[in-house]
Amino acid sequence: MAYQVRSEGDTIIVALSGDVDLDNSPEVRNVLLESVSGKRGVLVEMSAVSYIDSSGIASLVEAYQSARRERTPFALVSVSDAAMRVLELARLDQVFSIHASLSDALADGD
Repeated sequence: MAYQVRSEGDTIIVALSGDVDLDNSPEVRNVLLESVSGKRGVLVEMSAVSYIDSSGIASLVEAYQSARRERTPFALVSVSDAAMRVLELARLDQVFSIHASLSDALADGD
C-alpha cells in the first residue's frame, strides 16, 4: 500500500494504491483523519486500490464520520472495481459520495 497527499485549490486529495488491509489500515486511518481535520474538502482517489478489507473500509467510514461532524466535504473518486465490489457488498456505495473522476469531483465541489 502506498499513498500520496496533495492539494488542489481548497481540496485535499489522498490517492491510495495497492492493498488497503489490516497491515496498513492504521496508517490510512491516520492520513485520512489528519486530512479531514484540515477543514478542507477531502477526496480519496482509489483507482489504484487492488484490494480493501474490512479494516480499510472501517478507516474510510471513520474518516467520513469525522468529516460529517466537522462539516467537511468528503468523497471517494475513481474507485477501482475491486474496492467498489466491497463497498457495494456493505451497501456503502449508498452512503459515500462517489465520483467517476477527479475532474467530476472537483467540479461538483465535494
